[in-house]
Amino acid sequence: MGPYRSFLFAPGNHPRKVEKVFDAGSDAVILDLEDAVANDEKIATREVIVAALQRPRVNLGYVRVNSFETEFCFGDLEAVVGRGLDGVVLPMVETASQLLGVDWMIGNLERKHGLDAGSIDLIPILETGKGIAALPEIAGCGSRVRRMAFGAGDYSLDMNMEWTLDEVELDDARARMVLASRAADLEPPLDTVWIHIKDLDGIRNSSERAKRMGFQGKMCIYPPQVAIVNEVYSPSAAEVEHSARVVAAFAEAEKAGSSSIQLDGYFIDYPIVYKAQRILDAAKLIEEHSVG
Repeated sequence: MGPYRSFLFAPGNHPRKVEKVFDAGSDAVILDLEDAVANDEKIATREVIVAALQRPRVNLGYVRVNSFETEFCFGDLEAVVGRGLDGVVLPMVETASQLLGVDWMIGNLERKHGLDAGSIDLIPILETGKGIAALPEIAGCGSRVRRMAFGAGDYSLDMNMEWTLDEVELDDARARMVLASRAADLEPPLDTVWIHIKDLDGIRNSSERAKRMGFQGKMCIYPPQVAIVNEVYSPSAAEVEHSARVVAAFAEAEKAGSSSIQLDGYFIDYPIVYKAQRILDAAKLIEEHSVG
């Protein structure tokens, strides 16, 4: 599975956008039933989304349902969980019990439709103060979740923060998400969207900042953002070349009985080698995904 560098949103009630979103180059698409769809259109939009997920595509297909506390969540899940769906994005998660409740519903729907147990992915978005404060419980509740996502729009509103261009005010929440993910043996999380859609330098800076903090990818709301996000979250040719040299040189050193060496002025021991191997594995996965 993977890679999970870019997740591109599209409003489920805009057929033209739904049709084009799968060709934008993202690793995954999120068809939206939540914020992008007016309340009086949500029920009718479910059918549009289900039909879109049945068409051939090369990327993963997710649906963002409405939050657990709304009148729409159960109906959304009942409508969209089935063949053609790769995963559900659950917004506004604040407690482990909400996540486990949705996990239970998805599990029952998998059985109803003859799907393998656990085959539908579930990505919670943490986007309130309560959600970030409850991260250890949410991440460690034993659900089907493999990776979480951070939503800065609702978070900055909820916390009465100013969401600035350099995003320093988000550092604490981002760091908490990475730590909670690691402590619960989840994959690194997915970062928030960048709302200044014409500022492509800004999304590059935002992506690079989150990547340095330990995120594995980013959600997008504008197709031109995808190529930048994919580039940032992919190992560069120089990184791959250096990592290959590190792994090869260390393997030779191990044969000679040494577990620490110098290469190009860098001290190399096991943690550095493991990081280099991780880069090589990521590059291979991305290459296989591109070929496929």
